[in-house]
Amino acid sequence: MPELAKPSRWAQTRAPAAVILIRLMVGLVFFEEGIQKFLFPAVQGAGRFARIGIPAPVATAYFVGAVEIVCGALIVIGLFTRLAAIPLLIDISVAIASTKVPICSATDTGAFTCRNSAATVRGRCSRRRAPISRCCSACCSC
Repeated sequence: MPELAKPSRWAQTRAPAAVILIRLMVGLVFFEEGIQKFLFPAVQGAGRFARIGIPAPVATAYFVGAVEIVCGALIVIGLFTRLAAIPLLIDISVAIASTKVPICSATDTGAFTCRNSAATVRGRCSRRRAPISRCCSACCSC
């Protein structure tokens, strides 16, 4: 029987247990976030993308959600993990650039803008008590 056809060959790995645990955690986070983009479009999907200024928010949210579900599942089950990591690296890089950088710099970054949100109370961010200019409605940091 060829090496690849043996069932035990598919289940074996030479990776340390810590690598498997990290792969499961990362894959599940992306998988769950992708599902949330479809289940809660106003909060996690197109609505959020529209608030942070992503072009074509509906199409982009569905595309990003599908990529996160497919690539997250591939990482969890251990198939094509290196190839699946590439779109997820792009995904997380855009997420950081569009949501976290404006909060840290207190300015707009490129095509992405920070706008006032319902999370502000009396001109202050409800959690951090930061001025509105440092709040970004698309982020969970306010």
